[in-house]
Amino acid sequence: MRRLTVEHKTLYRYAEPVSFGTHRLMLRPRDSHGLRLLDARMTLSPPAEVKYVYDVFGNSIGLADFQEPGAELRIESTLELEIYPVPALQDLIAREAASYPFVYSSDDRLDIALPAARHYPDDGAVEAFARSFLPESGTRDTLDLLMAINGAIKERFAYQARYEEGTQAPADTLRLGSGTCRDFALLFMETVRELGFAARFVTGYLYTPQLDPLAGDAFQGAGATHAWAEVYLPGAGWIDFDPTNALVGTDHLVRVAVVRDPRQAIPISGSFSGTEGAFLGLEVDVRAACHSTDTEPAEAEAAAATDPLPAPSNDAAPEAPRPAA
Repeated sequence: MRRLTVEHKTLYRYAEPVSFGTHRLMLRPRDSHGLRLLDARMTLSPPAEVKYVYDVFGNSIGLADFQEPGAELRIESTLELEIYPVPALQDLIAREAASYPFVYSSDDRLDIALPAARHYPDDGAVEAFARSFLPESGTRDTLDLLMAINGAIKERFAYQARYEEGTQAPADTLRLGSGTCRDFALLFMETVRELGFAARFVTGYLYTPQLDPLAGDAFQGAGATHAWAEVYLPGAGWIDFDPTNALVGTDHLVRVAVVRDPRQAIPISGSFSGTEGAFLGLEVDVRAACHSTDTEPAEAEAAAATDPLPAPSNDAAPEAPRPAA
């Protein structure tokens, strides 16, 4: 078990005081057997009334109604978490799903129909990419197949910062040979969907290498919200696959929300009323500190100091506020 503090600070700047519409905040994770939420604190300036609701996927959504105008909008979230190790996946996968291809049960097929369906147009590139991982015999160990796709995206594609909003279509990522964590997660999802797997998009946080003495120094996507994918495997359930870093079923990832499509997972979105050109820009700072682990307390304490991290280098950042209509 690891004890973590995650601080996520967002600052919007304006040339003049503006009025703020309701903001939608997707920043609070849900408890699970792998993640225990000990405390969640939110500071908003100007002050706001926040009510929490669940979206269609069961994610916790804060709706913030601001009480006064301001030339700045600060949204600061602090999470205290316990993260638990993931059991060996090979021991969890049901026998009938251990080798690919397999068929989901009739009950599963009913519930995973949309997560298993392709969502983006394809000129054949994604299909060809997916089929390239299948052996001539047509059968392959299921986990080995998924890990091969996950690792190939890490090895073959260049991680490249992009500050524009949105996510590349998977065919574009294949053509460009580069992308951000959101692009890689979506490419992985559409690739495994092509092969019949159910997959969904995850947004949350990635441990920085400084927090784990066992980790290397090649992680990408830290310093802002991170994105990866989950695949549903009978017996094991929804399993994390992070193609940006070739991670599988790891406790390096802090899941905040799961959705069917990246467009449904914007951490912060909202609107403001002001003159044209009033919006000046935004800054995001994500810091994480590992306070203790059950297995290596001495090293974890030595790694507990936080590093200042840059503004987001991927498009999992908050959405720029929209002028109110």
